Amino acid sequence: MKKKITFLIFTVLTVLCVVYSGMVLATGSGTSFFLVWIGLAVLSFLFGYSIWKSFWKKVPRLVKGICIAVVAVGFTAFFIVEGCIISQMHEKGEAGLDYIIVLGAQVRESGPSAALKYRLDEAVEYLEDNPKTICIVSGGQGANEPYSEAEGMAQYLKEQGIDASRILLEDKSLNTEQNMEYSKALIKDGASVGIITNDFHLFRAKQIARKYGLDNVCGIAAKSTPVYLPNNMLREFLAEIKFLL
Repeated sequence: MKKKITFLIFTVLTVLCVVYSGMVLATGSGTSFFLVWIGLAVLSFLFGYSIWKSFWKKVPRLVKGICIAVVAVGFTAFFIVEGCIISQMHEKGEAGLDYIIVLGAQVRESGPSAALKYRLDEAVEYLEDNPKTICIVSGGQGANEPYSEAEGMAQYLKEQGIDASRILLEDKSLNTEQNMEYSKALIKDGASVGIITNDFHLFRAKQIARKYGLDNVCGIAAKSTPVYLPNNMLREFLAEIKFLL
């Protein structure tokens, strides 16, 4: 009975992972990260099935020990990184910054994606409260985008009443590292800088900013869509491990 209940639990997890992968795919983000959730679904089903059929009992003790150790290390790393990410999710920066950099995200014919709109709305609020701050909008044009992210962001900011003279465009970057590298060229030495991005992305974004010499930097966290937060947190964990390696 216990084995059947365990198998049922992992089957439910499998279904949830498959459904969630479909939701992630439906966002039209242009990435293949939804496949990670398919992979988790496969692993969940195979693990549950192996317990139900008593395959796990037949695995040599040494192999079991190695598997358990790998899983333990993986979960430990996951919770440490996620804790660091969560610690930065409510940061609101400092008043009177010389520059803010708004990191790009997908733009469509209809305008900014939901994730990007959160970032831009946070930028509008900051720029209205700090009239001397210059805004750098950073992002090039992806294969599935009608124009550069920087162009779309600048247009949105101007529609919200931000004067064009306060907006600098960096329209060549294709990832966060390039966002920082190319934006730095537009910033005066020693200037104070705020990074605006979605809450789940801020921890890694600040690390990358410092890597490219933006030492006087702080974070300004924008909101994110709650339903996609599990996907974004998992993606950030993998991206952070890649960055550290």
